[in-house]
Amino acid sequence: MITLKDISKSIGSRILFEKICATFSSGNRYGLTGPNGSGKSTLLKIIMGVEEATTGSVSLPKKIGFLKQDIEAFKNFVVRDVVIMGNTTLWKALCERDSLYEQEMTDSIGMRLGELEEIISEENGYSAEADAESLLYGMGIEEEFYGKKMGEIPLDLQFRVLLCQALFGQPDALLLDEPTNHLDLHSIGWLEEFLISYPGTVIVVSHDRHFLNAVTTHIADIDYDTLIVYPGNYDEMIVAKSSSREQAESENKSKEKKIAQLREFVSKFGAGTRASQVQSRLREINRLQPQELKKSNIQRPFIRFKSLEKESGKIVITADHLCKSYDDNHVIKNFSLEILKGSKIGVIGNNGQGKTTLLKLLAGVLVPTSGKVLYGHETSIGYFAQNHLEIVDKSQKLSLFDWLKEKKEKAYDQEIRGALGKMLFSGDDAFKELPALSGGETARLILASLMLREFNTLILDEPNNHLDLEAVSALGVGLSEFKGTVLVASHDRDLISSFATQILVFEGHTLRFFDGPLDDYLASL
Repeated sequence: MITLKDISKSIGSRILFEKICATFSSGNRYGLTGPNGSGKSTLLKIIMGVEEATTGSVSLPKKIGFLKQDIEAFKNFVVRDVVIMGNTTLWKALCERDSLYEQEMTDSIGMRLGELEEIISEENGYSAEADAESLLYGMGIEEEFYGKKMGEIPLDLQFRVLLCQALFGQPDALLLDEPTNHLDLHSIGWLEEFLISYPGTVIVVSHDRHFLNAVTTHIADIDYDTLIVYPGNYDEMIVAKSSSREQAESENKSKEKKIAQLREFVSKFGAGTRASQVQSRLREINRLQPQELKKSNIQRPFIRFKSLEKESGKIVITADHLCKSYDDNHVIKNFSLEILKGSKIGVIGNNGQGKTTLLKLLAGVLVPTSGKVLYGHETSIGYFAQNHLEIVDKSQKLSLFDWLKEKKEKAYDQEIRGALGKMLFSGDDAFKELPALSGGETARLILASLMLREFNTLILDEPNNHLDLEAVSALGVGLSEFKGTVLVASHDRDLISSFATQILVFEGHTLRFFDGPLDDYLASL
């Protein structure tokens, strides 16, 4: 069980949340939600003691698994050992034991070794390597990587290793900040099953709506400067929250109407002989004063992509015997495909199989090793790179306004302001400089640039990364209503389901084209 008492956090003059009192019970799985900047990650850090609250206290169980983000700190450690580090007591005992064995044996060292062996036994240390490998296997990490150092394996696998670290050692509670980032659909499915069967307390921050709906028993929502816990999953919370707000607003309107009637009576008879009745009405007015409703911090961007007036030909893109290799690594092998006008294609598959490479080839960002990419009549492509720095050079001290102006020089100032406003950059935000942007802000800026210009084909690589749930939902609406052709690679099942009518699947080293939505594809497996 985790208990928060009067937790407040302010940054400068800004209040993230104040006087939060909440209990997270064992056996329940809580989704911690709220828009970007609402303080979700900050609250997790406060619970772990990594960051101090402005006021309040936290009560924790003995063992907690926490998803760390500092990959650099582990780059020189072996993958298997990094997982075992998730049990701090065990890891310290193992390290001390190994150190003592290197020294000359004495009675005191012998006694200490006996104590350490007892600790190791109590912490299931003799099965630690097997338990760590079981977690790694479930997370889709091949056995060849278990004995390698973290810095020697792909970056996405390093994140998965840190997730295994958080899950290791049977902790009493798990605190997971964006655990599905860098996970493919298979690994996300495995994690869902693990968490559903996990007996302790889970608090998870995620922008994957499908994952939250599948895993959570409660939603702890940061809004109105506080934390409100709702029973049920994310979709059920949205219904309950909307209903609660509508009820409060309705009650306030009823009170205001009643107060107006009472004031009319007071105004009419205040100077007359009905003083006692007037005083009664005044007391009633004071009692009925409407509750001041704090403003919600939830904002949804408005995403609509303009389609180029000149339509593309019937065949938009042709991949003809396409191959792409990096030294001896053959990523795309002899792939051919015709993409027709108006297609809405979701691209899925495990990490490292070539989704990004394929989209770069189709967008003309990469040159194929062999084969060719042909573009149909009047095809115009808007591209969103998974690595935002390929599009937004943060070494430039340009403002958001000036960066967008470069993308469409003939655009009116009002047009640029409009694109920024739709993506929640209001007022002076337009003059924020590129180096100061967060991941979510950078993603929204790239989407603003795609909305500002006109294309008849969109190729987007993991556009949902760093976006909050409201923005991902708005993106799904924008893609489904776009009149042109769409290819999107993503592990977000809700996003793919919102627009895709066809699925391009990476299966091993082959590509399979499925004519139908994601749910039909998953049902066919």
